[in-house]
Amino acid sequence: MKNRLKVLYIGDVIGPSGLEILSSELPKLKEQYKVDFTIVNGENSANGRGITDQEAKIIYNAGANVITTGNHVWDNWKGKPLLSSDPNIIRPLNYPHGNVGKGFLFYEIEDINIAVLQLQGRTFMQMIDCPFKAAEFALKHFNGKTNIIIVDFHADATAEKLAMAWFLDGKVSALIGTHTHIPTADATIMPEGMAYITDVGMTGPYDSVVGLRKDVALKRFMLQTPHKYESAENDNKLCAVFIEIDAMTGQALKIEQIITPKFDTEVGIG
Repeated sequence: MKNRLKVLYIGDVIGPSGLEILSSELPKLKEQYKVDFTIVNGENSANGRGITDQEAKIIYNAGANVITTGNHVWDNWKGKPLLSSDPNIIRPLNYPHGNVGKGFLFYEIEDINIAVLQLQGRTFMQMIDCPFKAAEFALKHFNGKTNIIIVDFHADATAEKLAMAWFLDGKVSALIGTHTHIPTADATIMPEGMAYITDVGMTGPYDSVVGLRKDVALKRFMLQTPHKYESAENDNKLCAVFIEIDAMTGQALKIEQIITPKFDTEVGIG
């Protein structure tokens, strides 16, 4: 058995541009970091709304082992059968009973059993079941089966993500925030050994408003009426975190934020 499990988590893939840079960069990152296990959030891969079999195939071909989703997975009815048929795709656990799909899974690599759990926040989002109680339920199910637990917390409010982080520190290996599409600069190992980042960021076009074409986003804000979602295309970046986990204890040993290509932080005139 390996002493360390090397995990790569890729942030929300947005439309064709996100799939393109994922396919280009993920194989290189897996080789560079000697990755054992890769998770990709694909909830926006079908042109910004949900995921279908076509996008799932591209994500798997790029090198993903598991695909997580989020609230937008329900926006594309063509993708709903995937939640039932694909054993390696999950949606947030705390949607009410009766919805298709599952909220966690187990994945085995070289005799290492890994649990992947997805939860969704409620602040500024749908008032679904309590994510904290859902986490407690899942942890009871994981007890005795694995010490390596990776959580995708798909939430809007920073405070809710931080609250979940303190709630789960010492109970899971990593808590990775998704949904807001903007990478935060707070990747850390928490006091009880959990890797954490508030939001890993998106994989896709940053010449946009969180992946949406700027002109469409402006119409939505200024006119306050619905306008069709259209993914942007330019300034593609891949956002991820690389995490090393002790294979015996399940504690995180390292977390590194990855943004490729990097943002140009040198600004000014002349």
